[in-house]
Amino acid sequence: MNRTGTALSAAAVLALVGGAALAAEPMTGDAMAKAKPAVEKCYGVALAGKNDCKAGAGTTCAGSAKADYQGQYFKEVAKGSCTSIKTPKGHGSLTPVA
Repeated sequence: MNRTGTALSAAAVLALVGGAALAAEPMTGDAMAKAKPAVEKCYGVALAGKNDCKAGAGTTCAGSAKADYQGQYFKEVAKGSCTSIKTPKGHGSLTPVA
């Protein structure tokens, strides 16, 4: 291998190692916010024990739904998808359902 080939190979290896080191660094708050997919609270779609939170007085919050599709419990879903989720009790709602 000639000097030019050796230099190019070394440069390629250094670029790969440098890129891997940057990728391994922990994300800052701004980077984490950008990396998180957008979600929304969707009421009435959670299965029993699988809700993310919110139910009102007398509950301990996440995982406290006693039955499937209760309207006062929500599950976080991809933004824009809530009202298109169909359950045996109707569609998901962006607000609590009585």
